[in-house]
Amino acid sequence: MISYSEIDPKKKAFVFEMDNVLFPEKDYLLQVYYLFANFLEYIEAFPPAADVTNFFKKVYENHGSPLIFDKAREVFGFEEKYRENFERLHREAKLPLKLLLYKESLSFLQEVVVDRKEILILTGGDPLQQLNKIRQIEWNGLEKYLRVYFTDEIAPKPSAEALLYVLAQHQLNAEDVVFLGATELDSQFAKNAEIDFINVKYS
Repeated sequence: MISYSEIDPKKKAFVFEMDNVLFPEKDYLLQVYYLFANFLEYIEAFPPAADVTNFFKKVYENHGSPLIFDKAREVFGFEEKYRENFERLHREAKLPLKLLLYKESLSFLQEVVVDRKEILILTGGDPLQQLNKIRQIEWNGLEKYLRVYFTDEIAPKPSAEALLYVLAQHQLNAEDVVFLGATELDSQFAKNAEIDFINVKYS
């Protein structure tokens, strides 16, 4: 990730996507899969939670999260009715472990605070799920400096509307701000709002 010292000092605010920018999304999803596997074993006594958890982990690492429930159901034969529990856990799970920020993103955020600039989180996806993640991230005291917005409550990416709304709320101009994201969609989102974009990558 780019270091804070490399950023134009005239910038007044930093707008962050959250997943894979501030913390690894997989740290949330793998805990959700673990909880679902244990719930399933508790209710049905089969399949063993460890087997389901390992299956979810392998599928996620090789193919990502789309259709992961269907793939697991195909292999283990559990009922469709459990989809609701699976989806609810994504929105409401109380995780066994706190979510940790990437070290680089933690340092970056701390430097932004010391420099008295604004930290704005503008995240896509289900707002309830994203809020659940936010509540379970270990912010190291930074939480009081965050302002959080959800694109799905304003206008989905890549429409510029959500970014422009956030700027208006904070009396900021496009040139005052940098948007930090991790996907092509994020890049297009920033471009549509005519805002500088940083593509965040971790080795």
